[in-house]
Amino acid sequence: QVQLVESGGGLVQPGGSLRLSCAASGSIFSINAMGWYRQAPGKQRELVATITSGGSTNYADSVKGRFTISRDNAKNTVYLQMNNLKPEDTAVYYCNADGSDYALTPFGSWGQGTQVTVSS
Repeated sequence: QVQLVESGGGLVQPGGSLRLSCAASGSIFSINAMGWYRQAPGKQRELVATITSGGSTNYADSVKGRFTISRDNAKNTVYLQMNNLKPEDTAVYYCNADGSDYALTPFGSWGQGTQVTVSS
């Protein structure tokens, strides 16, 4: 089994910054893509940003230029630096990772989510 644990959420004022972290642990042979998704109350979960093992990134249009995704492959950890936060960024943020375990069985795992609230 592969577990993902997120940290770094909280309450921040508009224009502020937060950095989310997500560490993967367990029977991990390799991790392909890692990413962040978010779900606001009453809305569907949506993609925020993804990053491949080679470092290629993809962002939702709503966060381009404000959010930066990065990863430390040696630590199986992905980060999301969020700058110039807006009230509409308020949501539960979920980490996702897919790869293979030591039996070379594919996995896709989700974290438990971390709350980000942007409010004055």
